[in-house]
Amino acid sequence: MTRLSYDEYRRHIDSESARLRAVLAGCDPAARVPSCPDWDARDLLGHHAGVLHFWATIVEQRPRGPEELEEPDKPTEYDELLAFHERQADRLVTALSAADPGDAAWTWSTEQTVGFTFRRQAHEALIHRLDAELAAGAVTPLDPALAADGVDEALDVMFGGTPAWGTFTGAGRFVRVDLTDRGESVWVEVGRFTGTDPDDGKTYDEDDISAVPPPAAEPQAVVTGPAAELDAWLWRRGDASDITITGADDVVAHFRSCVDHPIN
Repeated sequence: MTRLSYDEYRRHIDSESARLRAVLAGCDPAARVPSCPDWDARDLLGHHAGVLHFWATIVEQRPRGPEELEEPDKPTEYDELLAFHERQADRLVTALSAADPGDAAWTWSTEQTVGFTFRRQAHEALIHRLDAELAAGAVTPLDPALAADGVDEALDVMFGGTPAWGTFTGAGRFVRVDLTDRGESVWVEVGRFTGTDPDDGKTYDEDDISAVPPPAAEPQAVVTGPAAELDAWLWRRGDASDITITGADDVVAHFRSCVDHPIN
């Protein structure tokens, strides 16, 4: 899977955030967000504004972490909240423009560089833009190249990322995810994740997946669909009508169980 350039990620953060804001500006603040049932439009706007504020600060103060970072005082008036969102989007784009993607910076991932924020926040903005459009009933297409990268990121980082304190043990059985409009594929291995989280002491021993380079083996299951539909589906924002899953029943069930839950 070919990644986008950092300039493209930054451009998408800017454009997707602006689209989210424009959609919500014309939306009833109390409109429900069907993809996030606990939220209304105001909640969505405030959430993404807070995310932008957080990562702008992280990049600005790199390589310091968020230990002393305080939640911003978000405006209560909707128009002011829209303006606050715009300021935070501008801050993040400006901070990224002034940074080298290879600069050391805190992230929650094993990748501790500003480059992680370029990519992750492009996809954060894309998916929340889709949330805004679903709330307003005005869905527009996802950029195919960004969506394709989003499929890879969802499977490799959001579902398949293994924290340093845990271990993924592969089962030697594979799923190939084919992006039918891009001529690209992402491979994942099914397996087991084990480990104990040092922060809360919780112990894990559960089914998991891990993105892998194409193996010298045939897949035991194949998932096919257009990039945008696959990306939305992995984020539980799609109806999967254009997606097919075939293969060994146990591998299909394992894969489904690992992606059929909210990403947090």
